Amino acid sequence: MAPWDDILADLRGHLVWLADAGVGEIPAPPPAPKRAAAPAAALPAPPVPHRAGAPPPPPLAGEGGAGIRRSHPVSNTHPASSPEEKLTLLQIRADLGDCRRCKLAPGRKNLVFGVGNPSAELVFVGEGPGSEEDLRGEPFVGPAGQLLDRMIAAMGFSRGQVYICNVVKCRPPKNRNPEPDEMDACAPFLRAQIASIRPKVLVALGKIAAQHLLSDSTPITRMRGRWRKYAGIPLMPTFHPAYLLRNPADKGKVWEDLKAVVTALGRTLPKA
Repeated sequence: MAPWDDILADLRGHLVWLADAGVGEIPAPPPAPKRAAAPAAALPAPPVPHRAGAPPPPPLAGEGGAGIRRSHPVSNTHPASSPEEKLTLLQIRADLGDCRRCKLAPGRKNLVFGVGNPSAELVFVGEGPGSEEDLRGEPFVGPAGQLLDRMIAAMGFSRGQVYICNVVKCRPPKNRNPEPDEMDACAPFLRAQIASIRPKVLVALGKIAAQHLLSDSTPITRMRGRWRKYAGIPLMPTFHPAYLLRNPADKGKVWEDLKAVVTALGRTLPKA
């Protein structure tokens, strides 16, 4: 396929997602003011609403026991307190190895670690691999993944610019929800992935990811669209793409959530 064909295919997918989300048009952003020749200032942290009196989220379960070996020092609280304490994604993947830490291992075909930019400003976290992901060893490559790609494109990113991972790294049997002990076994590795990337914003896709990251059992229908924090990082809970395939009428709600993420990142939406 010629490069232009790839671009046109991406554009068509982008327009389909916007149409499904009920977007008729996107106004052009105002012209940027002229800048004086000076070093660029660091972007301020995006504002995050926070409920008065709400305690900060506790660290993920699974800190002890079958976690990451401390051959590379990692602080007990995320994020790492100095650059030397951060593991690279390659180190984390190597430490995970041919993981047999929980009962999901015997039934998997491939371990699904994560994919994308190791310095991404935006990280998406889902619940676990499905059948396509298990076969290919890459997260979000089935029908839900194709929808996620269109969502990412509508935000003005490519799949390679963000990072995508899951709460658990092995497919649960018959795509059932991951169980607490399975999530606990993977928790140190997910925490280390996020600490390594240190994104500006996290998006939790679906109930499992949101409740696990936030240690909060609130239903996703009440949680989505409301800014939270995971260890100081702004986190937006929203519906899982697989849910949207079954409930396309809710695509507009997710689009509102994603627009809030784009704004928090200090970006503007691409023209349709």
